Amino acid sequence: MTKPGILIVDDEKSIRRTLREILEYEGFVVDEAEDGADALEKIRAASFDLVLLDVKMPKRDGMEVLAEAKSEFPELPIVMISGHGNIETAVEATKLGAFDFVEKPPDLNRLLLTLRNALDRKQLETQNRRMRQRITEQHEGDLTPILGDSPAISRIKETVDRVAPTEARILITGEPGTGKELVAKWIHHKSARQAGPIVEVNCAAIPSELIESELFGHEKGSFTGATKQRIGKFEQADGGTLFLDEIGDMSLSAQAKVLRVLQENEITRVGGDRAIPVDVRVIAATNKDLLGRISEHEFREDLYHRLSVILVHVPPLRDRREDIPMIALHLVDRLARRNGLESKEIEDAALERLKGLEWRGNVRELHNVVERLLILSGDSVRVDDVIRYVEPHPAGANPVAGLLQRYDQFADFRDEAEKIFIESKLNEFDWNVSKTAEAIGIQRSHLYNKMNKYGIER
Repeated sequence: MTKPGILIVDDEKSIRRTLREILEYEGFVVDEAEDGADALEKIRAASFDLVLLDVKMPKRDGMEVLAEAKSEFPELPIVMISGHGNIETAVEATKLGAFDFVEKPPDLNRLLLTLRNALDRKQLETQNRRMRQRITEQHEGDLTPILGDSPAISRIKETVDRVAPTEARILITGEPGTGKELVAKWIHHKSARQAGPIVEVNCAAIPSELIESELFGHEKGSFTGATKQRIGKFEQADGGTLFLDEIGDMSLSAQAKVLRVLQENEITRVGGDRAIPVDVRVIAATNKDLLGRISEHEFREDLYHRLSVILVHVPPLRDRREDIPMIALHLVDRLARRNGLESKEIEDAALERLKGLEWRGNVRELHNVVERLLILSGDSVRVDDVIRYVEPHPAGANPVAGLLQRYDQFADFRDEAEKIFIESKLNEFDWNVSKTAEAIGIQRSHLYNKMNKYGIER
């Protein structure tokens, strides 16, 4: 690992020598400048990780050097030192961009702590900038990139690149909200079928008595309410990809008919007697233990083997916490545009706090949390905002205290509180709208209207 480089700027040779010995002993690479003019030349000629800058010097005053150096190298941390320090000088140095102000003679422990904190912040800011750059580079059109540098996500990206050009069927497993649908979209996007449609079916959201009509279509008059012919999802996906989400919730009757389609590449509409050929690649996903459901005779083993030529597992967010900052930074920019707001910085301490949460709702929960922080926080998202608006509240605490402080009008307060409540309940019931509506005591259509009103998306 490269040792950090520090430039010591002081007109007193004895002080430079003493500081150099201390810092070199601590493992830093040190250079010296005896005045402000010399310091600026060295800063422009070399790449330092930090500058330790005296205030009172001949030729160029330290405050002048600070202002000029920060204007040219805004990311360079500069720590001011002075034997003539006062509050006014310290305040002025901070306004000009100094990381900290240390009085002479410096306390050794405090000085080293200050230098390490400054270097740590520079490293985090560099990582933050690189993550934003990678996000921009990875973004292709309107398709959200698969974000993360963790080993698990790297393996998924590699698998997508290898299997997408083939015609192999794929089964994607993982908890709700991990991003299984996104993986399916990227497989389609990188396949030879990308010019064709990708048709998505949430098997858990369709009543069992309607799933066959949804998948295979029906003829007019085939059952009560079938007032006209309907084209099913398999036909709609002809020449493209059919994504069967939550395949584990499909009825055994529908499973048998899907198996037949996979074997014969043709469908028959409900109430029809004509076989219709279809050219469809099927990608399935589930949050269920399908092998367990097979042993309980709730899922067909032959269908499982047809679907799982390639298995892709998307891990929960809590098992790849190192990816949380990159995902959060991407979401804050995208959600700001969607909500008509200015994007905000998420401070490093806030990102670290987010990494420590449970994330039972995975990336979907992180999406909602980032949107909440974007709306409720001030000029930037701070660690106090995470504590106030995201973390569980102790017993007896008021969970909407932040809303009480933010909103003066009842209508605004009510709408935001209702949105937070609905998002929480949808996450609790794995985004099953029917179960959520029943649990909170409203009609399903009413809940859909609320979701549309507040822009709540799966």
